[in-house]
Amino acid sequence: MKLYSLFFLLISLFLLINCKNQTRSTQKNNLVFKDSGTENWQDKWTLDGLKAEVLNSDLGMEFKAGKQHGNDSAHAVLWTKKVFTGNFKITYEYTRTDTVTRCVNILYLLASGKGSEEYPKDISLWKEKRKVPKMSKYFNNINTYHISYAAFDSKIYSGDHDYIRMRKYNPNKKGLGNTDIKPDYFNTGLFKPFVNYKIEVIKTDGFIKMDIENAKNPKERLICKWDISKVNDLKSGRIGLRHMYTRSAIYKNFEIYQLD
Repeated sequence: MKLYSLFFLLISLFLLINCKNQTRSTQKNNLVFKDSGTENWQDKWTLDGLKAEVLNSDLGMEFKAGKQHGNDSAHAVLWTKKVFTGNFKITYEYTRTDTVTRCVNILYLLASGKGSEEYPKDISLWKEKRKVPKMSKYFNNINTYHISYAAFDSKIYSGDHDYIRMRKYNPNKKGLGNTDIKPDYFNTGLFKPFVNYKIEVIKTDGFIKMDIENAKNPKERLICKWDISKVNDLKSGRIGLRHMYTRSAIYKNFEIYQLD
């Protein structure tokens, strides 16, 4: 009995060590989007939001939402001008430049309109409707995968209680009910202000994986993985970066690789 238990203990330790030592994808083929963040952001991105700022410097692209908490016009979203299809890998550097512990950052994947006359699939055709980027305008009218990260409760200061969460919007229904895809990741200890993190997101036919690593301390790392095989897969759309009001960050070396 003792040998049996010891055997399974050793197997468990092996699997745990192997998981922690997973190496990032080295695939560098089919680069389809590249932005160092140091040149004019308007060449490759469009902006939703009346009070947002986007500033380019040698440090990268600093994206700043409006300062007034609770004002929907202070939300902000950056969209790629380019539309992407199928499976892909995204890599970028992320440095949080705010110190607030409420509200979220969101990465939108393969976003397109719900396809009605008012909200066609090409979201650039109804950009005017998003001058005030109210959250419900997006989850009620856009098909997309959504990853919230460096995320906190939207109403109260949350201290170290951050979270990472995956959603798949369903614009045929109102609201965010039943859009979350488990698991959630709580109290990650990541995304400290003014610390540079390397982020890699891979979307395949059955899974989405997000790998976050402290650029100066690789031991500070988290790999998040979500099974999307049970939801209607999205085939094409834009990549978006959302900051809720008061949030800001620098993005650098934003690259997208086609995996198909």
